[in-house]
Amino acid sequence: MSNFLLLPSILAADHGQFIAEMATVDLPAVEYLHVDVMDGHFVPNITFGPKVVASLKAHTRFKLDCHLMIEKVDDYIPAFAAAGADIITIHAEAT
Repeated sequence: MSNFLLLPSILAADHGQFIAEMATVDLPAVEYLHVDVMDGHFVPNITFGPKVVASLKAHTRFKLDCHLMIEKVDDYIPAFAAAGADIITIHAEAT
């Protein structure tokens, strides 16, 4: 048994090929995928919303770690939880 978790990030994945990209990290040691959620305000980039998280959850065996780099994070935690996020990580300064 290992003392660490390996959580590959989907940030650099080809967004049109998520299923194929996820297959490249479908290894016994990988239980989670790391999903960086950015809103263009808290950080300058824009990435995924709850609908994408729900779609990922429906098409993969992986548990999802959603890293919310967004403003008004408290308003969005319920939506990401309902979408299937297994872990939700936030920044203290985002609350």
